[in-house]
Amino acid sequence: MIELHIDGDVAHVVLNNPAKLNALDEAALRSLDTAYADAEAAGVRALVLRGEGRAFCAGRDISGVDPATDDVRGYLAGLLTPLLKRMARFPAPTFAAAHGACLGVGLGLLIATDVVYVADTAKVGSPFAALGATLDSGGHALFYERLGAHRTLDLIYSGGLLSGEEAVRLGLFSRSLPAAEVHEAVSAAALAAASGPTAAFVESKRIIALLREDRAGLWETVAAENLAQEALRDTADYREGFAAFQEKRRPDFTGR
Repeated sequence: MIELHIDGDVAHVVLNNPAKLNALDEAALRSLDTAYADAEAAGVRALVLRGEGRAFCAGRDISGVDPATDDVRGYLAGLLTPLLKRMARFPAPTFAAAHGACLGVGLGLLIATDVVYVADTAKVGSPFAALGATLDSGGHALFYERLGAHRTLDLIYSGGLLSGEEAVRLGLFSRSLPAAEVHEAVSAAALAAASGPTAAFVESKRIIALLREDRAGLWETVAAENLAQEALRDTADYREGFAAFQEKRRPDFTGR
């Protein structure tokens, strides 16, 4: 079950199927996509993703799936990939609070989120070797980018998992915290971002996307930054930020 709660300028998307460790079947992917679409339509200025129960997300729900007839391409390419793209391109800062199992598709949801706070005891990875399958949801790209070829293939071949603390130390995610503190910390970070210059944040998000997708080198990035600053010059937040600095007061940003 996917829940969407909107609290002021912040949307909270909750994976709420704790009996299955928030594993996602096709219906859940569709519901998650709808939740993000509805949050975007509501014009929120930040979004938090989290899971209820003992885990963030244990991956795909394969209970009852017959591998002989499984439309795995339909699940991945037809449903999951469009969802991950929607998440990554959400027009506001996004945050995830991750604990317990963060596996397979669950790992993919984190990869598609801007800022990830993870419990230090979380289990991160994709033990697909036991299923005769392979890492998906962008895991190869993230692991190779941060860990290099040898460590990535070691994890894939062994089916080994990283703790949340290890994942942060290796540069996979943002911060590692005690499990009891993760949700509150992420909610506070999202609330702070929602009161900031979110139009400027979205420009930075777009530039980072260019880099992650290998569509920009140094000077292409500089050019994108220049264009972003020019566009932001016409926003109310840009003018407010300058005025507040000059007047030595705290800015009151509106996201416009």
